[in-house]
Amino acid sequence: MPAQATSTDAASRPDFIQVDQFSFHYGPKQALFDIHMDIPEHQVTALIGPSGCGKSTLLRNLNRMNDLIEGVRHEGDIRIGGTSLYDPSVEVISLRKRVGMVFQKYNPFAKSIYENVVFSLRVAGRGRKTELDETVERALTDAALWDEVKDRLHDSAFGLSGGQQQRLCIARAIANQPEILLMDEPCAALDPLATLRIEDLIIGLKQRYTIVIVTHNMEQATRCSDRTAFLYMGKLVEYGPTLAMFERPKEPQTEAYITGRFS
Repeated sequence: MPAQATSTDAASRPDFIQVDQFSFHYGPKQALFDIHMDIPEHQVTALIGPSGCGKSTLLRNLNRMNDLIEGVRHEGDIRIGGTSLYDPSVEVISLRKRVGMVFQKYNPFAKSIYENVVFSLRVAGRGRKTELDETVERALTDAALWDEVKDRLHDSAFGLSGGQQQRLCIARAIANQPEILLMDEPCAALDPLATLRIEDLIIGLKQRYTIVIVTHNMEQATRCSDRTAFLYMGKLVEYGPTLAMFERPKEPQTEAYITGRFS
């Protein structure tokens, strides 16, 4: 059965993720400049801005995925629940279990639907059938996919539609029940109907996960996010409640971007 925890089970922390004067460099190129923002628990935070503004770079620093790139360095800090991601006691593999990620292009493994969902459990040596079966049902239910695939769990994941494959990737990302779910333009490769299904899913998932999403779609940000951060040329221009930002932007650059006067 799906997990029953909701945001009311514990006091929501408005500073659950703290990005503290964070700068980031790819070798000699600086990609982020002194980013400072608190990301609240059990909300959807959207990162918007033109291509190359640093959205995905910031997102990938929340689970230290950029560490995989040679020559990167940072200044400042990022903390989750008060603990620095760069504390020597933080083990990166454990961090990525706490912070799941869904990518722009759906990327199921060349395995069955069932094996896609339980992949991370098997890697961790957890092979008890009862646990695997329960995980598959819970994760697919949370990803709004169970009813569509419960009778073909051992069929290839490639037999699913694009939208279903992306929901399968979401199920795979939440199988380990992370605290945070990162989504890098999760609807970019989907048609409008599949996009709406994913957006509805995101709204429901925030009851159990803190979600940070990168999107180029202004309408998508207004439909499914609680807070929005606008980045431009690696700098955080404006950050606040989504509706307030779109209805009454404080910065001229923000207004120009959301009204389509520059891209």
